[in-house]
Amino acid sequence: MKLERAKSNSVVDFCLNGGPGKIDELVKAGALAIGEIFTYEHSDRELGLILEETEKAGLLPTIHAEDGPLIKEKSEPLKSQHAPEIYSQARPSQAEATAIEKVLGWSKRPHICHLSSAMGLERIRAAKMSGKKVSCEVAPHHLLLNAKDYRKQGSFAKMNPPLRTQMDNDALWAGLRDGSIDILASDHAPHLPEEKRDDIWEAPPGVPGVETLLPLMLFSVRRNLISLDRLVNALATRPAEIFGLKSKGNIEIGKDADLVIVNPKNISKIDANRLHSRADWTPYQGRDAIFPQITIIRGSIVYDGEVQVRRGFGHFQSKPIMQRVL
Repeated sequence: MKLERAKSNSVVDFCLNGGPGKIDELVKAGALAIGEIFTYEHSDRELGLILEETEKAGLLPTIHAEDGPLIKEKSEPLKSQHAPEIYSQARPSQAEATAIEKVLGWSKRPHICHLSSAMGLERIRAAKMSGKKVSCEVAPHHLLLNAKDYRKQGSFAKMNPPLRTQMDNDALWAGLRDGSIDILASDHAPHLPEEKRDDIWEAPPGVPGVETLLPLMLFSVRRNLISLDRLVNALATRPAEIFGLKSKGNIEIGKDADLVIVNPKNISKIDANRLHSRADWTPYQGRDAIFPQITIIRGSIVYDGEVQVRRGFGHFQSKPIMQRVL
C-alpha cells in the first residue's frame, strides 16, 4: 500500500524500508533496508533472530537503539511525576549505549538511527576503531535542541531517544564533523498539535523535521558548525554509499542529476505557516535557516517555489535482489 501511494504521489525519487516482519517478502517487494528495528520492543532473543534474518536477506538493519529493560527500570519510579523533563531521565543515555553494544554483538553490519548521546557515540567510535562495519546518523533535533528546551516546548519536545544535554549536543557536532557520525537524517514525525499537547507520558514521541533539515544545516555552515563539504557528504554521498544507491550521491557523469540551488546569503526565519507538513507546527519556529531556491531531480526542475512536475514523477529506488550491503 505504501509503495503504491508513493509511486502515485511522490515528486522526488524515494526508497522504502520494510518492518521486521516477513523479510523475504519485503525483499521481493524491493525494500531497501529493514527498520527502524526498535530494540526496546523486542526481547534479546527476538532481536537476535530479526538481525540474523535481515543479514541472510542481504538487507541493512536500521536500529533504534534504546534498551527496554533499562528504560523500564528507570521509568517506573518516575511515573507519578509529569514535568516534561522527567522523560529524559526515564530514557537515559545508558539505555542507548547498552542497546548499541548488544546490536554490535549480534550484527555484522548495523546502522544506528538518530544517535542522541555522547555515550552512544563513544560506543560507535570504539566499534569503528576495532574494525566493525557500523554506520550511524544524527538528526537536527539532537544537535540543536536539548533538555532545556522542555521549559518552552513542554511535551512538544518529546521524542525517542529523548533530548539530552548541551554536552551531548557538542559531542554529536564533533562526531558529525569528524565523520564518526556518517549521515544526517530528519527522523520526521508529523504529529498534530492536539496530540503533542497531551501529558508527557501520553503524548506521541517525535517532531516534524524533513522540510527544515537542509535549511537548518545550511545555516549551520554559515555558523561554522560544519563545513559545506562535510554537509554534502553527510546528506548525499554517504547515504548513497550506505544504502547502495548507485546512481545517487555525487555530481558525476552517469549519476542522476539530483541538485539543489541555494543562495547562502538568503537567510529567513522558519515559520510553521510557510511549511508543508500536516503537523502544522515546528520545534524550530523563528530560527534562522537557508531554504533551497530550486530542486532538480534527474535533470528536471521539480520545485522553484512551486511544484513543477506531476505527482508520480518520483522513481522507486529498490534494492536488487541478492545485492549485499557493503
